[in-house]
Amino acid sequence: MINEALYRKYRPQDFKEVVGQEHVTDVIQGSLKQGNISHAYLFYGSRGTGKTTVARIIAKRLGVSANDTMEIDAASNRGIDDIRELRESVHTLPFDSEYKVYIIDEVHMLTKEAFNALLKTLEEPPRHVIFILATTELDKIPDTILSRCQVFTFKDPTTKILQKLVKDISKKEGFTMDDASAELIAFMGDGSFRDTQSILQKVISYSDDKKLDHGEISRVVGAPPKKLVQDFLQGLVEGDSQKLFEIIAEAQVHTLDMHLFIKILIKSLRQALLLRYAPDMKNEIQEEVGGDVDFYVELLKEKKGAITSRTLEVLLEAEQRQGKAFIATLPLELAVIKLLDKE
Repeated sequence: MINEALYRKYRPQDFKEVVGQEHVTDVIQGSLKQGNISHAYLFYGSRGTGKTTVARIIAKRLGVSANDTMEIDAASNRGIDDIRELRESVHTLPFDSEYKVYIIDEVHMLTKEAFNALLKTLEEPPRHVIFILATTELDKIPDTILSRCQVFTFKDPTTKILQKLVKDISKKEGFTMDDASAELIAFMGDGSFRDTQSILQKVISYSDDKKLDHGEISRVVGAPPKKLVQDFLQGLVEGDSQKLFEIIAEAQVHTLDMHLFIKILIKSLRQALLLRYAPDMKNEIQEEVGGDVDFYVELLKEKKGAITSRTLEVLLEAEQRQGKAFIATLPLELAVIKLLDKE
């Protein structure tokens, strides 16, 4: 049993533990060592990329205690009265630290009036106050706020980074898994450290032994079994519409996530095309998919031209339509008809 959320248990406690954001952490570490501390930082990036974590590490590195670190959720405290209360509190000296650090998450949720009130504080903050603002929507931050902050952009972690994270945490928790299984969880994480760790926790909680295999993970997250994906790709190569529609029907019977099914098909086709047009990347792709790389190599021997950039484009169109489809299987069914020229 896991009593503590993995994303909390393995949250980085120092800059050296933060992965994939070296362009941010190296600069901040350098400035802190030189004593060049900004009164206001703004962190921009997708959810779960480490913005709040890095903000907490800055406070820790500066020796700011929990009493003098204030975390504010702007989604719940977005009005002018909330910011007025903050403006009053900043003038109070720290309890037991040199600085007071205010971490304002989802800062783009503040009202126009609240932003105007915050601006006055950012223009002339007390010497003992440091603001760290975090947002997923930079375009909603007024230019007047941006101009008074040091802005850092957090990158989405690559699948490879997330895959390594999954394997490392699994090992620490006493579980084993192969590369393809770790890659599936990383793919499901969709560029978020936190989401990836939450998915891993769900998988671990479900497992009744210490070995996490691809089939077990697929069942937990609603992903199609590996064989179903490979059979579908093989059906495309063979031009077998009967086989393809039967696979789609099977996916529906087993209540698989059709959106995820299409995304995994797209990912698999991309990997196959990379092998065709950039064969030197075979080792890199093999790190992601493990032994499945042999399947892709065989798939590319087809002579009918079924696996092309057009195949990928048609499936991308299906993926974009999936969210609006009132019949879950329809976008993929239409893609099959288009690809096999049956319309």
